[in-house]
Amino acid sequence: MTDANGAPAEAAPQIRMQVLAQYVRDMSFENMVAQKGLQGGDVQPDIQVQVSLDARKRSVEHQYEVITKFKVTSKNKSGSAETLFLLELDYGGIFHVENVPEDQLHPFLLIECPRLLFPFVRRIISDVTRDGGFPAAERRHGRFPRALPDGAGPPRRGAEGGPARPVRLRPV
Repeated sequence: MTDANGAPAEAAPQIRMQVLAQYVRDMSFENMVAQKGLQGGDVQPDIQVQVSLDARKRSVEHQYEVITKFKVTSKNKSGSAETLFLLELDYGGIFHVENVPEDQLHPFLLIECPRLLFPFVRRIISDVTRDGGFPAAERRHGRFPRALPDGAGPPRRGAEGGPARPVRLRPV
């Protein structure tokens, strides 16, 4: 490729991302079936999953902490629709990220980083629900970005091609 003057165009630096650590920040599992003494025949689970994401810049250059928060609620389909179990999981990762344009950094952190964490989160949720006496709550064929909240996709552009909203990261 060449620029307008015929000189070779500079290639954009290659994006570099590395997972430095991942961890369970907080987890809670409440089994209402066991607490209330419901019989197995009375239980028909209907599972709902809510996901929220947070990304923060760390004090070390090019390091970011990304937290994925999952709230998995199972209600009984039959009759009263009472809660069968509640699982809340905050799972974090520390990432080293370089060469991402500033206007694309926040969406990058909220899509690419959780995508790397998701297989581990899925396994934890599946194991905890199964060990709690319920069918394993797993999502085999979903793609993680579909679970992202509205507005977390690629950056929207303003009138002059710049970001429509400022991207700010909070230091840890």
